[in-house]
Parts: sequence; structure tokens; C-alpha cells
Amino acid sequence: MRPLPHLPSTVRGALSALVTVLAAVAALFVAPPSAQADTTVCEQFGSTVIQGRYVVQNNRWGTNEPQCVTATDTGFRVSRADGAVPTNGAPKSYPSVFNGCHYTNCSPGTNLPAQLSSISSAPSSISYGYVGNAVFNASYDIWLDPTPRTDGVNQTEIMIWLNKVGPIQPIGSQVGTATVGGRTWQVWSGSNGSNAVLSFVAPSAIGSWSFDVMDFVRQAVARGMAQNNWYLTSVQAGFEPWENGTGLTVNSFSSTVVRGGGSGDPGGPGGGTTCAVSYATNVWQGGFTANVTVANTGSTPVDGWRLAFTLPAGQVVTSAWNASLSASSGSVTAAGLAHNASISPGGSQTFGFQGTYGGAFAAPSGFSLNGTACARA
Repeated sequence: MRPLPHLPSTVRGALSALVTVLAAVAALFVAPPSAQADTTVCEQFGSTVIQGRYVVQNNRWGTNEPQCVTATDTGFRVSRADGAVPTNGAPKSYPSVFNGCHYTNCSPGTNLPAQLSSISSAPSSISYGYVGNAVFNASYDIWLDPTPRTDGVNQTEIMIWLNKVGPIQPIGSQVGTATVGGRTWQVWSGSNGSNAVLSFVAPSAIGSWSFDVMDFVRQAVARGMAQNNWYLTSVQAGFEPWENGTGLTVNSFSSTVVRGGGSGDPGGPGGGTTCAVSYATNVWQGGFTANVTVANTGSTPVDGWRLAFTLPAGQVVTSAWNASLSASSGSVTAAGLAHNASISPGGSQTFGFQGTYGGAFAAPSGFSLNGTACARA
């Protein structure tokens, strides 16, 4: 190998400066975190955690035939679903992803169970992938109980059928229709012998949707199937297959429960924090930017502010500024940086992000600052 020639000092200085500039440019780019490897679960009631906040469960209870779910970074797919059961009876299983507690299995960091009267909103979003060789429903399962139980069967189950394929129907009988979350639903009511069931069935398939779970909970209260002093214990989304089911997919799921700090709510926020959020966007085909301003409308400083919100299904953050974001999709928490970590009374902080989206563009349905629901400015 030949030695490098002696370079004049001016050239060496220029090269040194160039190396310094390149290093500075490289420091601006941080490699994204590596994606979580897909995890396949085949145990009858086996489960795994995704995003550090949701539980994916296999939950096979109505058949002895094999079933497996493969958890992804944002949801899961049914990777095996053998066999069939009669379509005039119960389904084979309920492979699903959930926030909350299900038979002693609680998702990490959940604030459920929560008393209904303490919840100001419970935004959730879902994106499904369907297959044509199965009999199934695609549904939410929302559980309510008079006690903050984390095990066993709850007293009332709300089901939201976003799609159904084949000659299947909910438990009980149809008792009418209702408009909930801006959509019209067939309403069914009955009992499975263990708990009351209130079902909302979409007249046609819904592939993705963002909504407030509490809109459906309030329907249950209005119909005498729950009370405001009861507890929301879990929010689940998945599939009930009767025949086959391999390939059914939850592309993405998010669930947040915003507690308003009502009386008797030991888990609610304190300190009298009040806030308002403005959310300004610039949207183009497939992409958008959002500028978010969070204002402290209270009388005391908010130190170490953390603004929680849920991005609608299909939206993915690609970059952000003036805040660190806990996730790129679903339930997101934006936290202040060293230079803007405090919001003085009457003051505000602004941050922003850029992202991509699929389908119709929508804004988050609600925001909470350090656990307190914020007004929209």
C-alpha cells in the first residue's frame, strides 16, 4: 500500500473542516429504532405485548383445532385458524388486542379499570384487513362491571361489529337502530348466560375507524345496562371466527382513556391543571404536517409537560420538532425538551410533526395534559 503524499497545511485544514461539517450533518440524523420482531403465539390462551402498552391474545376457547396469532409492531394477524363450528352457535375464539385487564392479564401502564364518571373520553382507532374465505365478525369488545375487577367475567359486554361475513348474528335479538359516533347501527340486546350483551352492528363493512368508546358506553347506561358508577375494565378489538380465519389482520390499533379527575377518582389527575390545545394542519395527498400549541390556562406552572393523544388509524409520524414523541402511530405522548419543559400560567408551548396517512384524513379526537383533558382552542 503506497503512503499518502504530504499535503500542504491549507489542504489539510480544508479537509479537517470538511470532516467536521460532515460529522455535524450526520449528528442531525438519528437512526430509527429497530422494529420489533414478529412474535407468533399458538397457546390456547397465550399472549404477548406490543408497543409496550397493548396485549395481543390468542384466546381460543370454542374449539380444539389449532389457532395461532402473529403479533406485529402495530397489531396482529391470524396466522392459523383451523376448523369450523356451527354458525348458529358461539364462535371458535376471539383473537384480539386490548388495553386494560382481561382475566388477570393487564396491559402495561394501563389506567383501567376506571370509573365511568371519571372518564372524559376514550379515543380509539382500528384498521382491519379482511379475507374472503372465512365466516367471522370484526368487532370491538368493551367490558363494564360494577366493581374495578381485573379478573373473571364482567357484568355487561358491549360489542361493536364493524364487519360480518356469513350467516351469523349477535346474541339476543334486534331491538332497534341507533346513531352512535356519527354512524347508524343495528342494535341487539341479550344475554349469553354469563353476562348481558349489547351489540351494535354496522350495515356494511368498515375497514378503519377512529371514534370515542364512551359514545357506546353512554348507550349502555341510557339503556339501563350499566351505571355511571360502574367501571370500564378493558377495550378490545379483534375477530370472532366461525369458519377458518387465517389471514384476518388488525393492521393497527390504539386505545386511550382520558380521565377528568372527578370526585372519588384516586387515579385521576390533581393540582387543578387546566389546558387548551390548538391543532393546525397542512394536508396533501398521503402526507401532512401538524403544529400543536398547548396552553396552560391554570394558575400554576406545568413542569415536565406531557401531552397525550391518539392518531387516527393509518397515520404515521415521520419526524417531529420541539418535542419527543413516544410512538409514531396510535397512542402518542409528546414531551417537552430541555429548553421547553415548563409551561407557565397563561403561557404555551408549540411543537410539530410531519407524517403520512392513508384513507380520509382526520385530526385526533382529544388531548390530555399530564392526565387532564384539554379543551380545543
